Amino acid sequence: MIITINGKPEEIKLQSNLAELISSKGLCANNLVIEHNAIIVPKQKWPKTALKENDVVEIVSFVGGG
Repeated sequence: MIITINGKPEEIKLQSNLAELISSKGLCANNLVIEHNAIIVPKQKWPKTALKENDVVEIVSFVGGG
């Protein structure tokens, strides 16, 4: 299925959710905020948030520095 991740179309496996998406990309979930179809999803709901064809996901990471 095709979804849009940070503005780019990407093919992912069927029956996926936000937690699996983050894991498959090798990202550290501790520093991320995810917006799914224009709604910010709390981290505890990632495993229950199923992805569907044409969904739009924005993944934002926080980086410290000075």
